[in-house]
Amino acid sequence: MIAERNEEKGIDPQNFIPQRFPFLLIDRIVNTTEKTLTGIKNVSHNEAFFVGHFPEQPVMPGVLILESLAQAAGVLLSKITKDPNKVSVIQGAERMRFRRPVVPGDQLILEVELVDWNGTVGKVKGTAKVSDQVAASGDLTIALENA
Repeated sequence: MIAERNEEKGIDPQNFIPQRFPFLLIDRIVNTTEKTLTGIKNVSHNEAFFVGHFPEQPVMPGVLILESLAQAAGVLLSKITKDPNKVSVIQGAERMRFRRPVVPGDQLILEVELVDWNGTVGKVKGTAKVSDQVAASGDLTIALENA
């Protein structure tokens, strides 16, 4: 099993997925193997969604945590296929559970594991953590489509 690891600098996810600021929700990739990927999202006070999502007590919306996991899965599938003409899209999310709020100052650790792959559609198990606490987890179906 080949692994890439660089926790200080990491791998830039923009080399693998088309999302850009303000909708790039993964800052760097710190670990990959053939079937797993770990990424980081530093949740800052300056995130645009905090302005309107409970401004007195800001919380990262669950759907954006889901999108962060999907972007991590997109990077993993892009690394597997090595096809720059493909982009990843969410086809489904199942058994998503949100167990802990994600707030400004948190570092969201995004872990995805490829469970099944048919060449164009992947089933991925995703877990988002803050420290060692699970913030969200679930199963994603991600498809690769022509850009």
